[in-house]
Amino acid sequence: MNPIADALDALFPKGGVVELRALADRFTHSGYFDDFAKLTAAAEALDADPEVKGIYVTLNVVDPALLARRANRVKMRLTRSDPTTADADINRRRWLPIDLDPVRPSGVSSTDEEHAAAIERADAIARWLSEQGFPDPVKADSGNGAHLLYAIDLPNDDEATALVKGVLATLDLVFSNDSVVVDTANFNAARIWELYGTLSRKGDHTPDRPHRRAKILAVPEHAEIVTADLLRAIATPLPVDAPAPPKGKKAPVDLGAWLSAHGIGVRSTRPWQGGTLYVLEDCPFSDAHRDGAFAIQFPSGAIYAGCHHTSCGGGAQRWPELRGMHEQKIGNKPQKRTPPAPAPEPDAFRERAMEVLTRGDPLAFILDTFHREHVGDHTVAECLVLSIASQSVENTHGLHVAISGISGKGKTHTCETMLDLIPKAFQITGTVSDKALYYHDDLRPGSVFLFDDVSLSDDMQELLKNATTRFREPIEHRTLTSDRRLRICTIPERCVWWLAKVKSVGDDQVMNRMLTVWIDDSNHQDLEVLGHMKEAEAQRRRDREQDEDVHVCRAIWEILKERTVYVRIPFATRISFQSARNRRNPAMLFDLIKASALLKSYQREQDEDGSLIATREDFDTARRVFLAINRDAGGQETKQTRNEAAALETIAAMGLEIFTIRQLQDALGLSYNKTYRLLHGYCNSKATYTGILDKCPAVSPIDATVAEERYGVEMRRREHYFSFDYRIYREWTAKADVWIDDDPDVSTFAPGFHPPGENVTAAEESRS
Repeated sequence: MNPIADALDALFPKGGVVELRALADRFTHSGYFDDFAKLTAAAEALDADPEVKGIYVTLNVVDPALLARRANRVKMRLTRSDPTTADADINRRRWLPIDLDPVRPSGVSSTDEEHAAAIERADAIARWLSEQGFPDPVKADSGNGAHLLYAIDLPNDDEATALVKGVLATLDLVFSNDSVVVDTANFNAARIWELYGTLSRKGDHTPDRPHRRAKILAVPEHAEIVTADLLRAIATPLPVDAPAPPKGKKAPVDLGAWLSAHGIGVRSTRPWQGGTLYVLEDCPFSDAHRDGAFAIQFPSGAIYAGCHHTSCGGGAQRWPELRGMHEQKIGNKPQKRTPPAPAPEPDAFRERAMEVLTRGDPLAFILDTFHREHVGDHTVAECLVLSIASQSVENTHGLHVAISGISGKGKTHTCETMLDLIPKAFQITGTVSDKALYYHDDLRPGSVFLFDDVSLSDDMQELLKNATTRFREPIEHRTLTSDRRLRICTIPERCVWWLAKVKSVGDDQVMNRMLTVWIDDSNHQDLEVLGHMKEAEAQRRRDREQDEDVHVCRAIWEILKERTVYVRIPFATRISFQSARNRRNPAMLFDLIKASALLKSYQREQDEDGSLIATREDFDTARRVFLAINRDAGGQETKQTRNEAAALETIAAMGLEIFTIRQLQDALGLSYNKTYRLLHGYCNSKATYTGILDKCPAVSPIDATVAEERYGVEMRRREHYFSFDYRIYREWTAKADVWIDDDPDVSTFAPGFHPPGENVTAAEESRS
């Protein structure tokens, strides 16, 4: 794998012309390429030159005539007569470029802390733009900061330039702070962009400020174009013209003093249209988000306040409402907040939450609320709920969840829908480096980390192992500040991890610590989702924030997170497992029982030591989930992904004792390369992914020499075959059941399992 070639493949269509430009202290080197193999080789050669400070490419569609300037070659040390790409040379705009740059002295690389802060800020922007309807971007590490690239398709004209400029200006106003800024200069069409896979050399390489290689962090599987209407919605939320100034002779309100007097935090201030714009620390109009709110005082004294989020009016004037929330009267008229729809006060949500916790079924209530937004995947949802509940169990290692399945079948939507039911302060999503987690100031004990289709670095996987082993303790990281002082940073205790990936995580030790569950990708589920989508499109516009049950779910978790409870399982010694080969799986069943008991902690008895007593009902809940993730809804015992399980089911259905990759490829309808990877696994720059051959004992490779005659000549060649033992496969996939000894109510056993003493016929022991 070549990171430069991969970057070119991700950013540019084949056959287009791209300028490669390298900047040194005194010289510029440049060439034009439509042969990306030659571009890659040229970039690698430039990257090896220590005098080169940075290597860049043009992002947008270059006039193909420019290839003749320096066709598939680099000219070193350009002179004044050697032109590079100008704005007029761009035919169309292909990308919206967002560059997050840490605040630091010019001419030097960023520290690890500054670098991590920029990546974290990029994640915040990506989440916010996603709320506005933007698709997933290309996420990248620039070496010193972070990049987001959104696919667009616009002509190269003044209107498009103003549109891109406006989007960057809005993002700067909302997200730039004292540590990280959005670069607003990236609006011109011929803007050059760091070539991923190359080294960024700003200043000298030092331990505190190292040179780093730019790299792509995430690429959407299906790139979607951001429409011009979406861009306009972001580019024009702030008022250009001032509202009418206050009437009468009364002195206008001093906005800065008013905000301070009423305890409204201000993140930053800056000039705006001759007045002052205040970016607010928290949104005063909604509890659903923190960012996006602003207030402006124009030179006339007039004030405009609003929030960029669509649910808060998308930038509409809300100053009278804001003032009315904090003052009894404005003039002689009482002012009241008038939200889009009435909602109960927070105490009412908590009151309903306590009613559910004391007299209802909290698990069923949360799942019912979840399924209003997401169809199916009930087992996945149960795993996620019990995972959150485990955070409040005193004697547990926590329940962490790994979700796999075919791309586009709902992994992300499942996790995000469940996240929406917990308080916002406990959510961490997006791409976060291992060091950034340590420096995240807002992390709270009991947070949920969602890593959506992100390849975990070796350091991140080690961090996850540490977090699951020391679940009940903070994880400390010792580092030195720029003035050589010791700083101890921590990730708080009781955080759970949700990993949503098409493939497995890559590390068996990580997978052994997680509930392994699959997204439902069946045809029946596809039809259910389609029906739900049709119903949603036919309904009147609704705001999920106005769903009272969503707020009740959040209140339930707020209450449960206020304490930790020790849970005792009095019948634990009578629980039997069909297989205890993986010693972590019994521990997970016990943790599932404890999490179920925790959800009903306000209805359960306690012993003389104050321990919560788990019941048979908790065992039944845990057993149902445990069996599901060992059968049709997961690979807990076997550690198969959904794709691997489907491949093995196909092999079993083929009825062949010997098969080839080509035969399996034809049966699965996949490419040869994907089929090969399913069997053998593969490695990339971040992880090693094991395949079916390493996981399933029923499949074995066979190398054979095949003789055949061609053109009258006997030729010999090697052929790779694979054997499949159905009996071993049946036994391997059947080791899942669990029951309570001396319990007559064990009614469901895994396929191929027979309770002690039950006769097994010869027919059942062999495959017909």
